[in-house]
Amino acid sequence: MAGTAPMQSVYDAFSTTAARTPDAAFLCTESVTAAAYGIPAGETTWRQAASEVERLRVRYAEAGYGNGHRVGLLLENRPAFLFHWFALNALGASVVPINADMRSAELAFLVAHSEIVLAMVLPGRGADLQAAATQLGVRLATYEWREAEGASDDLRGSEVQIESSLPRAPFPPACAGVTVGPEAECALLYTSGTTGRPKGCMLSNGYFLNAGRWYAGLDEVCTVRPDAERIITPLPLNHVNAMAFSLMVVLVTGGCLVQLDRFHPQTWWQSVRESRATIIHYLGVMPAMLIVADPSPTDAQHAVRWGFGAGVDPKNHAPFEARFGFPLAEAWAMTETGAAAAVMATREPRHVGTHCFGRPEPFVEVRLVDDEDRNVADGTHGEMLVRSAGTDPRRHFFSGYLKDQAATEEAWKGGWFHTGDTVRRDAAGNLYFIDRKKNVIRRSGENISAIEVESVLNQHPAVQASAVAATPDALRGDEVLACIVARHAVPEAERAQLAASIVGHALGQLAYYKAPGYVAFVSELPLTLSQKIQRGEMRKLAQDMPQQAHCIDTRSMKKRQG
Repeated sequence: MAGTAPMQSVYDAFSTTAARTPDAAFLCTESVTAAAYGIPAGETTWRQAASEVERLRVRYAEAGYGNGHRVGLLLENRPAFLFHWFALNALGASVVPINADMRSAELAFLVAHSEIVLAMVLPGRGADLQAAATQLGVRLATYEWREAEGASDDLRGSEVQIESSLPRAPFPPACAGVTVGPEAECALLYTSGTTGRPKGCMLSNGYFLNAGRWYAGLDEVCTVRPDAERIITPLPLNHVNAMAFSLMVVLVTGGCLVQLDRFHPQTWWQSVRESRATIIHYLGVMPAMLIVADPSPTDAQHAVRWGFGAGVDPKNHAPFEARFGFPLAEAWAMTETGAAAAVMATREPRHVGTHCFGRPEPFVEVRLVDDEDRNVADGTHGEMLVRSAGTDPRRHFFSGYLKDQAATEEAWKGGWFHTGDTVRRDAAGNLYFIDRKKNVIRRSGENISAIEVESVLNQHPAVQASAVAATPDALRGDEVLACIVARHAVPEAERAQLAASIVGHALGQLAYYKAPGYVAFVSELPLTLSQKIQRGEMRKLAQDMPQQAHCIDTRSMKKRQG
């Protein structure tokens, strides 16, 4: 609004809209999510949310948290995640979302690398974090979430009670009392890279605010009506799509967020209709699952205007739109780029069913290059490089990889961010996603580092060596396939049992979706002369290996742990 100071932080965006529309709905917890979390269904107004955020802000301030502290949030997609984030952001503290599916090896890495000083966790998970800290020999305060007594009388979905027992911060805030600005770190999100462990992306307040403003400015097919949209998303708040896009546009423009616990195909349309959602967020696996259901007269009986997502199977794109009555607008972005280099097919022609994700806007510059960073001609596949237009090529991108300046500069080689994605451009400037150049498996929207999985598999006593690659999956995009060289010959009758043992070992160390869905016992791995895995050859082998006799299907073991 005219005459108001520009927003400096995520908390500013929240509190500004809360003051402007106090009695409007901010958050909708529909019945499926409420049942999953054991919390009341219903709506939380902006005023109610602001009251809870202020209560938490005071508690954190009294305990000494602020600028320079990182706090882990293992709270799933619950309303509490948002309230804690906003309260900590108001004090200048950064949050580190923790995937609730993480297990020992992953938690140990995150605790050590992020240097979180406190973890706000689900009941029963404090011991997991403490075990990781003990293993590392570091101190970590944990506070276990408890559902508030009688919360439904005051605040729908309120779950966290922070009382005087909140552990005190281990050191004073840096620059206490200083106004939190757009350059300050707001969150640390982990993303799988091409080698080694996941990288911690440092994301500023400006990064998040820019995402909300970009989303609010979409046009033609994808307009956003101030104070009117109800945006439903099943995507996790430890990922940038939910944390920086669907949430931030609500903070910037008003309206209501419908944050689901996760995607439930059987009850998806029930949740959409009950919540009166007007915009949906999707991954390609969702249309694939929804379109196989039997047609119903109610298929188009909803209030959805359009969908925001990526990865819809070309064969499902047009049939889905025709059957359910709204467009699926394909988009491209990464954790590292946020909205600073976002591209989205918001205008016709969208080239439905072709993997087209639109044309770049003037705020972003795009190049497609070969392996030597030389420009390729239109119609030719090349790696997509991006940067912000103007004098600051890194404006509103991630601030860098935590503790890895070398990797940050390598990603920005030559002044362009190297995405690792292979893309084609047509004569009209439309961009088409082809494949991932980098060695990352993408299963149901989750990025999985092959090297991270291999490091865990190699710890199994029966495994001499392993190599992991993506194999096609009709519903999930990719599935994890592991080639195993056993220490001793494995009789055919014992393969299934050993495969189950290896996958069970992985499930104890990694999130369930990272464990192998297929295990193939091989005599040797494709290696280079320097004894490194030939990743290109592995990708080729993985394409049809599930159909071979020596490959064991272990997908039934991959279940979300409660």
